[in-house]
Amino acid sequence: MRFATWEAAGRIAAGVVSDAGLHELPARATVLDLVRAGLPAALEAGAAALEGPAVPVDSVRLLPPLTAPTVRDFVAFEEHVEGVRKAIDGVAGVVQEWYQAPTFYFTNPYALVGAHDDVAVPPGSQRFDFELEVAVVIGKDGASLTPEEAREHVFGYSVLNDWSARDLQAREMKVSLGPAKGKDSATTLGPWLVTADELAPYRDADGFLALDMRVSVNGVEIGQDLLSNMGWPFEELISYASRGTEVRAGDVLGSGTCGNGGCLAELWGRHGDQAPPPLVPGDVVEMTVEGIGTIRNRVVPGLDLPPVRPARQRSRARTRPS
Repeated sequence: MRFATWEAAGRIAAGVVSDAGLHELPARATVLDLVRAGLPAALEAGAAALEGPAVPVDSVRLLPPLTAPTVRDFVAFEEHVEGVRKAIDGVAGVVQEWYQAPTFYFTNPYALVGAHDDVAVPPGSQRFDFELEVAVVIGKDGASLTPEEAREHVFGYSVLNDWSARDLQAREMKVSLGPAKGKDSATTLGPWLVTADELAPYRDADGFLALDMRVSVNGVEIGQDLLSNMGWPFEELISYASRGTEVRAGDVLGSGTCGNGGCLAELWGRHGDQAPPPLVPGDVVEMTVEGIGTIRNRVVPGLDLPPVRPARQRSRARTRPS
C-alpha cells in the first residue's frame, strides 16, 4: 500500500494512493499517525479509505509523505564514496574505516520538501548537486536492535534526494565536523511512502532490495544503479542507528547516495573536472526508483545573503585586563 500527504486549496490531507488517485483518510489523520499505529493497523485504515472517492494526483501538491521526527542519512554505497572523496578531498580510494561500520549524520527534518516542489540554490553555493537515495521509515520504537529484530521495525520506503552544496560541504568538513550547511537546505522525500510488504518481491538472496534507481537532469540520464549494491542492507543500518540508543516510529533513514552517477560529485571525482556541470536555476532533476515512484524538482534561485563573517582573531589571555 502507498500512503501520501498533499495540499489542495490550502488544505492538507493524508490518504492512500491507488490507480484512480488519492483516497483521503478520516479528517486530521496523518501518515505519521498511521506509522505509529503499526503496519497492520495502517493497512486496515488504508483499505477502508480506498472505499472512498479519489482525487487526481495531478490536481494537488504532494508534500513529504510524513512529518519525520528525525532524519539520519547513511553513506552505504562504496562506489559513491570512491568518487566523492576524490571530488571533495582530492584523495582517491575508500578509507578503511568505512568498511568497519555504517556511517551516518543527522540532517534537518525541517528541510523536507515534496516530490515536485521547487528547490532553491543554498545561499553562497556555486556547486549545487543532487543525491539519489532510498529512505526507510521506522514503524515502531526500539533500542539496540539486532538486524533480525530491525526487519520487524520497517514500515516502508520512499525516494530521497539529499540536495548538497558541495563547496560549502568541502569547507566545513575540513574542520572534521559535518556535513552541516552543505546539506540542510532541502531534502526531497516522496512521492509517497510504500509499505514494506509491497517491496518484498524485490528482496534478493542476500536480503537486499534489488530496485533499479535512475536520475536525469533536463531529460538526460546521469546515473543508474541497483539499491542492492549497498554495503549493508537496511536492517543493518537500523540496527546500527539503534545501537546503545533508540529509534522511534516515523524516523527516516537514508541509504546514502547510490553509485554510477548517483550524484554529480562522484562523476567530478572520477573525471577530474566538473562534468556534468553543477546544477543551476532552471535545471530539472528527476529520480525514479523501481517499485516506489518518481520525484521531479526544478532548481530555482536562492536567497542573496551577505557573506558569512569570519572568526575574530583573539588573544589567548586567561585573565581580564585590569
